[in-house]
Amino acid sequence: MAQLPDVIQVLLDPGIYPEPPEHIELVQTQMSFVILAGDMVYKVKKPVNLGYLDYTTLERRLHYCRQEVSLNRRLCPDAYLGVVPITSQAGAIRLDGTGDTIEYAVKMRHLPADAMLDSLLLRKQVSPEMLSGVAAKLTGFHRSAETGDSISAFGGLDAVNQNTEENFVQTEKYIGTAISPAQYRRIEDYTGGFMRDKASLFQKRVADGRIRDCHGDLHAAHICFHDGICIYDCIEFNDRFRYCDVAAEVAFLAMDLDRYRRADLSHHFVDAYVAHSRDEELVTLLDFYKCYRAYVRGKVACFKFDDPYISPAERDNALAEASGYFALAESYTGKESAH
Repeated sequence: MAQLPDVIQVLLDPGIYPEPPEHIELVQTQMSFVILAGDMVYKVKKPVNLGYLDYTTLERRLHYCRQEVSLNRRLCPDAYLGVVPITSQAGAIRLDGTGDTIEYAVKMRHLPADAMLDSLLLRKQVSPEMLSGVAAKLTGFHRSAETGDSISAFGGLDAVNQNTEENFVQTEKYIGTAISPAQYRRIEDYTGGFMRDKASLFQKRVADGRIRDCHGDLHAAHICFHDGICIYDCIEFNDRFRYCDVAAEVAFLAMDLDRYRRADLSHHFVDAYVAHSRDEELVTLLDFYKCYRAYVRGKVACFKFDDPYISPAERDNALAEASGYFALAESYTGKESAH
């Protein structure tokens, strides 16, 4: 486990904050350090290049911090407060201080963990009406979300094929570890076959304006039932992953509800979205995009497994999470392999 960067070690000191919090916690993703500091959250991007994102320069991290705030205010306007510089002067690192800027952090209000959809699901406190509310909010968002020729191209077969092929290439090294050879082949064959069989449907979706500037990462951990419904932490680092068919967005949350073994809520959410949007052909694409989304989540867990900053226990958890997602992805192909 690598030592934490100096900037992060400083941010774990309550004394650097204007109102020192009683408790500070560090949460890591494969791309960010997230410091939970009392009522506030400070999110610092790791200087990594993961292929699908590049945070390797300070200028890039500033750009994507600003993108994160701007894009997330679409569905969660009150939580994203702005971008804060982290400075150094005479060897002293400060949050929003004087001296040279050495890093940036996205500043957010700390949304209550017990109001997150993933937490509520574990406590069996999610009603169909709550998912109807999410579906209604999402329908309105998709209806007003930006579209146009440059965005629509990302829902065409060439772009979808690029995304799926990238998944398979980037997970080859995990065959035999997080995913079995039989699972890998089964999902790859299903994906290619579906795109060939439904080529005209993908073209129709583009022509009908169903490709939008979406959230891009719509799973249960990113939905908070606090002061209404806040959907946060969208993808800011790669437009290609945010520009997608609305069916792919709906499938993401439906897949995650399946993962929590709440197929009933998954069906209700999809039905509510279809009723609000009148997008009935979305259902034909649902399993394909569920498979794709589960596979992406498995890939992301694999990347976390390789993160040098996390503990051995976290690595074990990441590997188990990846295996679970890949098994879920396979379940949408209509046939599970022997593995």
